[in-house]
Amino acid sequence: MNKNTIIGITLIGLLLIGFSVYNSKIAREQQEIQRVRDSVAAANALEYAERAAAQAPDSLSEAVASTDGGKVQGYASTYANPYLEQAYNAGEEFFFLENDKLKIKYTTKGGQASTVLVKDYYTCDSSALYLMKEDYSTFGLQLYTDQYINTGDFTYETVVSNDSTLVMRLYFSDTAYIEHCYSLPAGSYLVDFDVHMVNMDRHIPRNASQFEIAWNMDVPRLEKGYKNEQNYSTVDYKYPGDVKKVENLGLMRGSRSGGQHEDVTTRIEWFAFQQQYFSAILRADDNFESGNLSLKFYPETDPERRLMACSASTLVQYDAGADVTVPFEFYFGPNLFRTLKSYDYGFEKIVPLGGWLVRWINRGIIIPVFDLFGRFISNYGIIILLLTVLIKLIISPLTLKSYMSSAKINILRPELDKINAKYPRQEDALKKQQETMDLYRKAGVNMFGGCLPMLLQFPVLFAMFRFFPASFELRQKGFLWAHDLSTYDSILDLGFNIPLYGDHVSLFAILCAVSMYFSARMTQGNTSDNNPQMKSMRNMTLYFMPIFMLFICNNLSSGLTYYYLLSNLIMMLQTWVIRRFFVDEKKIMARVQAASAKGAKPKSKFQQRLEAIQKAQQEAIREQQKQRRR
Repeated sequence: MNKNTIIGITLIGLLLIGFSVYNSKIAREQQEIQRVRDSVAAANALEYAERAAAQAPDSLSEAVASTDGGKVQGYASTYANPYLEQAYNAGEEFFFLENDKLKIKYTTKGGQASTVLVKDYYTCDSSALYLMKEDYSTFGLQLYTDQYINTGDFTYETVVSNDSTLVMRLYFSDTAYIEHCYSLPAGSYLVDFDVHMVNMDRHIPRNASQFEIAWNMDVPRLEKGYKNEQNYSTVDYKYPGDVKKVENLGLMRGSRSGGQHEDVTTRIEWFAFQQQYFSAILRADDNFESGNLSLKFYPETDPERRLMACSASTLVQYDAGADVTVPFEFYFGPNLFRTLKSYDYGFEKIVPLGGWLVRWINRGIIIPVFDLFGRFISNYGIIILLLTVLIKLIISPLTLKSYMSSAKINILRPELDKINAKYPRQEDALKKQQETMDLYRKAGVNMFGGCLPMLLQFPVLFAMFRFFPASFELRQKGFLWAHDLSTYDSILDLGFNIPLYGDHVSLFAILCAVSMYFSARMTQGNTSDNNPQMKSMRNMTLYFMPIFMLFICNNLSSGLTYYYLLSNLIMMLQTWVIRRFFVDEKKIMARVQAASAKGAKPKSKFQQRLEAIQKAQQEAIREQQKQRRR
């Protein structure tokens, strides 16, 4: 182990120690903040409970006497306020809001949505698509009046009910109430939700001008492939004014199967319970002060076909008074990029399009072109074909440059073989490298000419990898034998699971692997190299990569696998065209010989530094060998 390695390991260790200390400090600060909040909340709860007990019947006094740590026990069955007691025992009724996009069933129990039907879309088994099912959601405001209450426990009285507007009230007296006002405009997935508090300053202490929203929701499974649906489902939240990104709970600490949670101590504008292709979003006009968000995935064998349990507890601050309105908005609908973007709240950021560069490619190039083709062509298989051809044409100059560089190296292969034979020993590796670089310089060959253009294509490749699984347009759109381009195609259900492969056979995956094999063979051509490392790399490209892609693509969306297949076929066509019409070995040999006759080009600063590094490494090897001999 040399000096540089020791220094590097030491620095990495110091960085890890520093990072650990910093994280511990932040964690202690957050725990202290939460402890103070809990202490204040407990003190307020006990104060309000004792105040209510002094004026309440004996049953409530007994409940107060059984308080534990500031939390009132037993209040769920008896309330000091007779209006709340009556609302707690009243039966529930159901009402509907409906437009051409949604049909929402509301219950007076908690004044909340009970079911949400998204029209014009269906689940993978062709049944009606309910984003929210019966008894899958609880929603309530948690606040202090004479005691701690959750409005989800009480039955509201309906004041206004029609297809577009629903107003429900929870009375605390003849003139004091909390009102939920829902409004569903035509042609919209957005539901306006206003919390209206009238004369509640008589029941809520002056120092308690805030309430919490507690929303728990089980998101049902809607797609065929459980793994894909799980991988692209999460809980998102957005900071106010943050135009760059949305925080994603699925990337937070904890395993996806074990669940995740996040305590957000700063203000947030909205949060979303995001299934792969549909989302339930709650937005606050004046932002949430803080929140606690969590999710946990159900196993694939869940008998009720639930995907994940989402939970949000967010704090809302308001200006106390006799007449207070706190505006919110619900979004229930598809994760369709242009639809989400049309609301101008940054909802479209939940669509997983990759990091900043990949996302920029998707938003600036791929999505506009895809939408443009979609205006004139209804078959998405043809749209993917045209998109693939267009991408290949755009990057064809890079492809041509890569092939030309490879052709020059192949022409120089006899000379390279001579150099390898001249310096067979490991001790002469530096001389062999220097002589090889001299040959490249004389022939005008750029040593990075073959790989650099290919590396520049990787952002496009990654962009397509992120685009297809997130493309709502492909959902339940068929092509050839694939019934749904957003999930895997299956020509044979095995009835049993093969590790890393799955319980089915995807024909697109097989064709993709076969095309990758022949593409690799065509690219390698008649190249011969006696270098064992090069042979190993060629064999890996020729045999291992196609098998690897067969396993990977078997569970990917068929639209993405179809794109890979087209990409390989077009690459094979490009290779044939370039070799047939652009690569003339005689002309290239003449250019190489002419360049060699002119003499070597001057070494660049990079080449000089590279040779200096190689010489230093060679000297270090020689010193080590001398020490071993001693």
